[in-house]
Amino acid sequence: MTELARAAVPESDDIARRRYLESTGSRRFVRFWRDFIRRRPLGTAGAVLIILMLFTAAFADRIAPYDPVEIRFADLLQPPSFEHLLGTDPFGRDVFSRIVFGSRTALAVGFSASFVGCTLGLVLGVVGAYFGGRVDQLIQRLMDVLLSFPLIVIAIAVVAALGTGEDKIANVIAAITVPIIPRVARVVRSSALSVVNMPYIEATRAVGSGAVRIMFRHVAPNVFAPYLIMLTAFLGQAILLEASLSFLGLGVFEPTPSWGLMLRGAGMQFLEQAPWIAIAPGVAISLAVFGFNLFGDSLRDALDPRLRTA
Repeated sequence: MTELARAAVPESDDIARRRYLESTGSRRFVRFWRDFIRRRPLGTAGAVLIILMLFTAAFADRIAPYDPVEIRFADLLQPPSFEHLLGTDPFGRDVFSRIVFGSRTALAVGFSASFVGCTLGLVLGVVGAYFGGRVDQLIQRLMDVLLSFPLIVIAIAVVAALGTGEDKIANVIAAITVPIIPRVARVVRSSALSVVNMPYIEATRAVGSGAVRIMFRHVAPNVFAPYLIMLTAFLGQAILLEASLSFLGLGVFEPTPSWGLMLRGAGMQFLEQAPWIAIAPGVAISLAVFGFNLFGDSLRDALDPRLRTA
């Protein structure tokens, strides 16, 4: 019985390997997400929150019942009702409509900053791991300098240096991008160090492939999993940083709908008289960051072979 069991193990491994090789990329993609939904309910809940946020931002024009920037003096500080689901602010603007359109600002800044920051971190991490020596030391010491400051401190310094204004949202994106770069570069570098010493990398060098081709054709795809995880995780951080900068007066400006901007000014000034002005954007920020964090953590567990369960 023992010998039969031992003989069945290699045979089952061969069958599983053969099925995997015969399956197409689309089938593996569907299988991955089906297992993700079944085994990781918290990650699925985070994905639902993200999809809901994306849907809200995409169809904000149809979901919002009012113009988010139109001032109505007849509706100043109206409490939540059927006419105004989340009440109105001191300018008579519908809070629900501003929350809906604020999701566009949060996602635009969050996706842009996270994608650019993580991509630059990927490039620096791969370059440092591949070349090593002085190039790696120079990159890592620069990353150490950036890592020595908290996220919000670097973001404030960058946006203060670049300037703020109604038409300078690119400066806000740059301010959030800079502190993301070193954190991603460190993680990618640690993964790339184990890849650059693999035999197939040496074989690629032997056939005359250039450094750029090896780095971005053979090394980068093998560290894409940590890159994707960091990209998802920093989306929530970028949204929170955008709200923090707007709250401090260094982000977007009126009348642009922004969750952090809604907390600032009227949200604090009328906190006792009209608490819904501050509660609504605060809940929106919390749900967005919570959703991205849940999804990012579950995606990390799903993509890391050491954390997978049988």
